[in-house]
Amino acid sequence: MLQITGVSRRFGDVTALADVSLEIRQGEFFALLGPSGCGKTTLLRILAGFESPDAGTVTLDGADLLGQAAHRRPVNLMFQSYALFPHMTVAKNVAYGLEREKLPKAEIRDRVGEVLEKVGLSAMAGRRPQQLSGGQRQRVALARAIVKRPRLLLLDEPLSALDKKVRAEMQLELKRLQHEVGITFVVVTHDQEEAMSLADRIAVFNAGRVEQVDEPVALYERPRTPFTAGFVGASNLFAGRACSAGLAADGLGVLPGASDLPDGTPALLAVRPERLRLGVGPGGASGGGPGGAGALRGEVADVSFYGGVSHVSVVVPGRAEPVLVATQGATQVRAGTRVVLSWAPGDGVLVPQ
Repeated sequence: MLQITGVSRRFGDVTALADVSLEIRQGEFFALLGPSGCGKTTLLRILAGFESPDAGTVTLDGADLLGQAAHRRPVNLMFQSYALFPHMTVAKNVAYGLEREKLPKAEIRDRVGEVLEKVGLSAMAGRRPQQLSGGQRQRVALARAIVKRPRLLLLDEPLSALDKKVRAEMQLELKRLQHEVGITFVVVTHDQEEAMSLADRIAVFNAGRVEQVDEPVALYERPRTPFTAGFVGASNLFAGRACSAGLAADGLGVLPGASDLPDGTPALLAVRPERLRLGVGPGGASGGGPGGAGALRGEVADVSFYGGVSHVSVVVPGRAEPVLVATQGATQVRAGTRVVLSWAPGDGVLVPQ
């Protein structure tokens, strides 16, 4: 539905976007994920019509989008701040765009009533924004955006102003609403959990470039670049060279991993903390030994408990950074315990450096 081809944008010496190309499908929930300053909001503003690219094309249903004025595009943007009119009621806020289009009053009333029911705010129609909670204001902003039935809805960090519990509830709400109204959503976020829970597909941005586009599970399980491996979720990254059994890492021996890289290729081995098996064992050098081929041995430096999960930080001789292990529930190991770390070859992913 939306075709972005070779879009670039510079601000003086800063390259905000460098030759970005993406395809977004009809009815898809698509996320632009990346750290602050990576160019994702600039791309959103180009789609909305608030910025013009220096190069590239954008088409919506085959028609040129960039040639249309912002207010003529079948696109709506929901702002991070919500930008509600404080002097208007909820119903008036939602109706504003339809009134500007000079639609019949009966149609406006019906459409506003319908959309307020969808977001669960029918009883709040007569209230002002300052009388609402953060989550309710977010729903009003969403209702105002979808009441005009745009082909494409852009959301800029839509949940960042909410506390953790409300954010989790609104993630489910957003997903439900998107399925219900059938509009294509493009959301900008730096929150990985938000992107993974909401999106059908995710584009990972870094320094104005697209690193990888994939479905959430594929992105997490099979990162294709060092940046994606380090940014999406927590990963233990080991540097070395690809070999038939996985990765030959200096000072650590051969570490198991799945790879189709030619032997000798400089690579990183990414192993997720929850994929590591933790066993109590003797200390000493890494590689081989009682933990099996490719096991690492070290000493527990720190244990943090997060309710359902414990994070265990293990110092391994020959490695500058501790190895992070995630275990279900509370763990019995304590700081100073000698442990053996191991993982299945299929749980280690090799990424070319």
